[in-house]
Amino acid sequence: MIPQRTLDHSIRCSGIGLHSGRKIELILHPADENAGISFSRSDLGVTIPAKAEFVTDTRLCTTLGRDGANIATVEHLLSALAGLGIDNAHIEVNGPEVPIMDGSSAPFVFLIQCAGIREQSVAKKVLRVLKKVEVAEGNKRCALYPSTGFKISYLIDYDHPMLRGRKLSIDFANQAYTREVSRARTFGFLHEIEALQKSGLALGGSLENAIVLDAFRVINEGGLRYDDECLRHKILDTLGDLSLAGLPVAGTFEGERTGHAMNHRLVTTLLADPSAYRVEELQADEVAASREATDAAPQIA
Repeated sequence: MIPQRTLDHSIRCSGIGLHSGRKIELILHPADENAGISFSRSDLGVTIPAKAEFVTDTRLCTTLGRDGANIATVEHLLSALAGLGIDNAHIEVNGPEVPIMDGSSAPFVFLIQCAGIREQSVAKKVLRVLKKVEVAEGNKRCALYPSTGFKISYLIDYDHPMLRGRKLSIDFANQAYTREVSRARTFGFLHEIEALQKSGLALGGSLENAIVLDAFRVINEGGLRYDDECLRHKILDTLGDLSLAGLPVAGTFEGERTGHAMNHRLVTTLLADPSAYRVEELQADEVAASREATDAAPQIA
């Protein structure tokens, strides 16, 4: 049996919200077997399951909402939890979004590893993709296919010399999330920042928590962490969005020019077709090779 996993103990951090610009405190708590992942607004007393049916907005980030309470920018933390194989956890925030930290999921990986990971007494379940499910809009498309394990293949294609027609595939059975994906930061274009801030978005954005590109290059003094960091961040986001299926997905994701909105449409399309998936226990030969890395001492560098 491959057991479910939760945190060993609660742990907290604080940071700035990317869009609100507010200082937010976040606490990660362990959760019981089969509880799944959930969020709560401690300032409003509202709990929101991390499931696709509670997605209220997908502009620039993924937002969950319930009973008038919203929590934005959940995808990086959800990606870290999925990447480390955490099945059950409760996340408490005292404001309208998860803090952006450095724009990647690496600080959340560090936080989870500091809290410790505890195996539980029931089997890990996955959502097994049984047939192709696809959504498309113009030149944007994404799909899930049956396969062993979990793989993401992504094509990024912006009108920018660094981001034209680049593609990467990650097989999470053989490549470690912590090393290959977690350190990739969110990104944006210099010419868009002023417009976003005038509309009340990206108020907490800076060169400390995002890659910023002008017409030709990255303007961050330290450059990139990976030569294809923006592409890897799209994979990071995709993993977080797919986790809103409520269980780890066993299958292959292929995406071209997609974002949070289309990822959400794909998950809801999958869940709406009972013949497209089956819930079953994870098989031993599908356990990620990154397991040893995620159990190791916390590392960011």
